[in-house]
Amino acid sequence: MELNENAQIDTSEVDDRRGSGGGGGLSGIPIPIGGGRGGIVGIIVAVLVALVGGGFGLNAAFDGGGSGQGDNTSLKQKCSADDALQQLDCRNNLYVNSIQAYWRTAMPEAFGDQYRDSKTVFFSQGVNTGCGQADSGVGPFYCPADDLVYIDLTFYQLLADQLGARGEFAQPYVLAHEYGHHVQDLLGTEAQMRRQQQRDPGNANALSVKLELQADCYAGAWAKNATGTADAKGQKIFTSITEQDIQEAIDAAEKIGDDAIQRRSGRPVNPDEFTHGTSQQRKQWFSKGYETGDPKSCDTFGGTL
Repeated sequence: MELNENAQIDTSEVDDRRGSGGGGGLSGIPIPIGGGRGGIVGIIVAVLVALVGGGFGLNAAFDGGGSGQGDNTSLKQKCSADDALQQLDCRNNLYVNSIQAYWRTAMPEAFGDQYRDSKTVFFSQGVNTGCGQADSGVGPFYCPADDLVYIDLTFYQLLADQLGARGEFAQPYVLAHEYGHHVQDLLGTEAQMRRQQQRDPGNANALSVKLELQADCYAGAWAKNATGTADAKGQKIFTSITEQDIQEAIDAAEKIGDDAIQRRSGRPVNPDEFTHGTSQQRKQWFSKGYETGDPKSCDTFGGTL
């Protein structure tokens, strides 16, 4: 994977709340995980972190990440420097730029609906959201109530060190997955799924799995088209994405499969508790999105909504 050094990093698509005040002293996550307009959807790793001993998670109090607009001044200065692409936050900012550039074109072409931008919130330890307060142990997530993507960038260290997904391209895969949830929100898929869960609570987990697998497929569709994305001045964002990069994304998807996480935490594999899909399913649907490059191919629900 090579990023274009001449691409302009648009920091307006990020809300940098790292080090901002607020949040203070919460232990745990009082958020209904995956629950409609008041809940969150994303790559949930909190249980694994608590069981295998993460550097942050369910039992860690936090005192950072206030609500409201962050201060992007330092991020803007850093991402305007010559060494911007050497900085983790600037690279992730550029990934966000690419993902949204893709959906601005792909969503109306595939679904006939206009895409609406969503900011990514960088936070440290904890954050107040439209869905409630969360700490870093919940992993990256999308909040339908405020239409924002949230990530503590230290998640990538956990992804590499504890889950074994060390490839660089795992990072844009994670962000593309979360923006897949934003697309589902804009299209009404997420709301339809929640209503179906209420009508058929016995299949609530199975429906959640389908939502997550569709987000994986959308991430794959972005990956296929990422080298065609450009900044506001028409400069390409990626100059190349290799098969090794795609394998790194697939590896990350497999590492966060429900069965893989249950095994790693020392628990028996229980399909009744799956909410995000097995490693094989996550690999399958990301690969389908990548192979077709078409988000219309990502119908994990098979017309059941």
